[in-house]
Amino acid sequence: MSETLAAAQAALVDSLVAGGAVPDGFAAVRLATVRRALLRKRSGEIARVWPLLAAAHGCRWAGVVAEHLDGVAPGGSVRDGWDVARALRAAGALPAAAAEELARRECGWRYDGARAPTRRRLPAVRRGGGALFVQVGGRIVRLG
Repeated sequence: MSETLAAAQAALVDSLVAGGAVPDGFAAVRLATVRRALLRKRSGEIARVWPLLAAAHGCRWAGVVAEHLDGVAPGGSVRDGWDVARALRAAGALPAAAAEELARRECGWRYDGARAPTRRRLPAVRRGGGALFVQVGGRIVRLG
């Protein structure tokens, strides 16, 4: 593959998923349509691993994902959902059921927003949505 073709493909991918400029020779309206379709697909993938977060937003879910992840390169459905949940929590807009889902996940896993999540080895306690979660020895128990 030529370097020119590889550069053009990289520019197209950057435009579609990471908020890059529209490459020469492409219609901006059509690329925006494809970008929205990819965000809807991404919202469905996130909903499979964050079902309570998605259900809490109902028919607005795809819009919530688009609002938080448009222009952000995909990191995988677990990480993308985690980023959306944390952004909603920081804005004070995370529904109770989704807050519990996030607390449970944070109790068992460590995620710094940059690297892939890793399983916690030490005991952890997290609160979310009115419940308390405790993780000891790889088991997560909901209290309250």
